[in-house]
Amino acid sequence: MDEQPPYRAYAAIVGTFLTGLGAVTGLAAMRKQPPQEYKAIDLALLGLATFKASRTVARDKVTSFVRDPFVEGEAYDGEDEKPTQDGEMKRAIGELVTCTRCIGTWLGAALASLTILTPRIGRLLTTILAAGAVNDWLLGGFSALTAKANELEQRTGGV
Repeated sequence: MDEQPPYRAYAAIVGTFLTGLGAVTGLAAMRKQPPQEYKAIDLALLGLATFKASRTVARDKVTSFVRDPFVEGEAYDGEDEKPTQDGEMKRAIGELVTCTRCIGTWLGAALASLTILTPRIGRLLTTILAAGAVNDWLLGGFSALTAKANELEQRTGGV
């Protein structure tokens, strides 16, 4: 029989998320900042930046130190890491940091919040991460096209 999910830890994590959003909203209100108006380009940049940041945290070797306390065995490549079963909160955080969709929500909120509280830094970081995401997609597309061209060349004998 499967162990029950760590619902109390999930509730604490969601509570932390909502508290953070409330704090950002409160800070923006105290500063009397007008509501942020997002244009389509802002949403596109934020989406690309969130994609890149979530893949970096949940999968890249360079951020394995973030995942390591919360996964079974040693974190390194981000592909076969399983959340630890050692404690409810550690398990829940392990599930969060190894899931690109899950951590993406947090990172998207952090990037949007940073843009609201410190627009220049937020926009700079979002743009850098978005450029990294575009770079990843272009490199992936280039690799796929090159592989296909090589396959076709092999099949036709280089004609």
